[in-house]
Amino acid sequence: MSDASPSKTGFWITFVAAIGGFAIFVAILLVTYLPKQPGPLGDGAPNRSPDERKAALAELRAHEVKVATSYGWIDQANGVVQLPIDRAIELTLSELSAKK
Repeated sequence: MSDASPSKTGFWITFVAAIGGFAIFVAILLVTYLPKQPGPLGDGAPNRSPDERKAALAELRAHEVKVATSYGWIDQANGVVQLPIDRAIELTLSELSAKK
């Protein structure tokens, strides 16, 4: 009759294969995933308090509103202008209706 318990050699082969598979997984993780992680929040920029961040956000939004609602030159040499969004929509609609 055959012995029903697994042999010691079979156990060690399975154990080494499992450890090897885990090692390959960790190596792939280290090579592909970890180098692409962003740095800490303060990396490259000063740490700001919540009040400073709110002020910076308010400044950014004020600038965006100004850009979206005012006229200006983007590239004067090539005749590229900045229009308010409402006026740009009106011009686009009139141009499209003229093509029909």
